[in-house]
Amino acid sequence: MLNPDTLTPRQQDFLAYLQDRIQRGKGIPTLREAAKEQGTSHAAVASLFRALQDKGLLRRDGRYSRTIVLHGETAPELNSTSRMVPIIGQVAAGLPLYAQQEWAGSVLVDGSIFRGDHLFALRVQGDSMTKVGILDGDLAICEPRQFAANGEIVVALINNEDATVKRFFYKEDHIELKPENDDFPVMSFALGEVLIQGKVIGIQRGPEQLAAL
Repeated sequence: MLNPDTLTPRQQDFLAYLQDRIQRGKGIPTLREAAKEQGTSHAAVASLFRALQDKGLLRRDGRYSRTIVLHGETAPELNSTSRMVPIIGQVAAGLPLYAQQEWAGSVLVDGSIFRGDHLFALRVQGDSMTKVGILDGDLAICEPRQFAANGEIVVALINNEDATVKRFFYKEDHIELKPENDDFPVMSFALGEVLIQGKVIGIQRGPEQLAAL
């Protein structure tokens, strides 16, 4: 493994910044987040990511090619069951929000709780699922799925544009997406209007607040 002393001072500072984010449970930042927090340009951040990868201190991992994981002697010490899960855009629990299919960092989770392959996380917005403890700003930890059983909490893509977190119910000639908040109505769609993207298997709202559903 490369001796970190061979890094430039700027590369060492950037590596320390990434380690600090992971240790605080924030995960690897997006280019936009890193540029803002480091007070530099997207191009400069991309160059730093490439340099650390070329020197063996970062690797790309998982189903999503933009999932970046620190490794090697300079990476923070993690529990043996820890794993990094990519955060993919945002999901609205409430009025649907445009489904942003873009990498938005990563989050550290307990692999003894979340054992599925190719897990992903989405940021929840809105209050329509509060009765089951899914709150505005939570990260929904999801298992990729293209099907659902009645009553399961899913990530559903509506008309190939809008994503939402709701309970799924198949009603023979239509699909109902039910909120868990009496202030929100049940959503009804034709069969071809809803695509299941995944099943929600847990929620994380902070480094010490992880729970499986």
